[in-house]
Amino acid sequence: MPINPKRAGDAPKQEKKEQVEEVFIPEEPKWSLDEIILPDEVRNQILDVATYADNSHRVFEMWGFKRTHKYSRRIGVNLYGAPGTGKTMAAHAIAKELGRQILVVNYADIESKYVGETPKNIRKAFEAAKRTNSILFFDEADAILSKRVTNMTQAVDVSVNQTRSVMLMLMNEFQDFILFATNFIENFDPAFMRRISIHVKFTLPDEECRKKLWRMYTPLELPNNIDFDELAKKFDGISGSDISNAILNAAFKAARLKVDSLDKSLVFEAVENILASKRANAANI
Repeated sequence: MPINPKRAGDAPKQEKKEQVEEVFIPEEPKWSLDEIILPDEVRNQILDVATYADNSHRVFEMWGFKRTHKYSRRIGVNLYGAPGTGKTMAAHAIAKELGRQILVVNYADIESKYVGETPKNIRKAFEAAKRTNSILFFDEADAILSKRVTNMTQAVDVSVNQTRSVMLMLMNEFQDFILFATNFIENFDPAFMRRISIHVKFTLPDEECRKKLWRMYTPLELPNNIDFDELAKKFDGISGSDISNAILNAAFKAARLKVDSLDKSLVFEAVENILASKRANAANI
């Protein structure tokens, strides 16, 4: 029986369309502000963002900003800083404080090998956020908001600039929260920087934060001789993610050694391994 070429070609296109649309599904926020450890200054900035909706009526209606800032009900918030410092967790916490779902968009979700498809996928993300009344969150946003190509020599360069232009247009039209997170704010195009209202810098935790993080990531059920004050003083230059990984790695080594308690020396060893990998990575930059 001969194959209808039109019907044979339609199936993959339909399948691809359904797969793209299914990517943009909102979810319940995974973290609240009570569950993340942040420096007081950063926490206060996050609270300022989270209370924006509550204060919107007073600022725009009662205080008259609806006339002087008629297109500023959109609020773009950029969370930037070193990896592992809680940016993604904070984005979820903001959505939680606002009582809304969060729609997380990674560049891999929207990038397409077909020229011209990526801008369409970005548009779908905005449409999905609006339709579901979700907080739109672009993780690793520098991949989307990076500087435009000025010396275009290939079709892909034209596509990159087209993607940036579509993103700018959608940001201008979208009158709601847009959250971004990046480790590389220096890669942002100035046009995007101007359209983002608030930039919150995330830094590596100080000694007091490190002590809280060590406590938070060490289960109460874990037998150990860990001194959290000692750990916080001994190791700086590590992130919350590093602390989480170190205590878990040390616990698995203790289990492999079949000991009844986690000795702090195993935690020291786990942190030293993480710091060594960071130094090796920095040497290659």
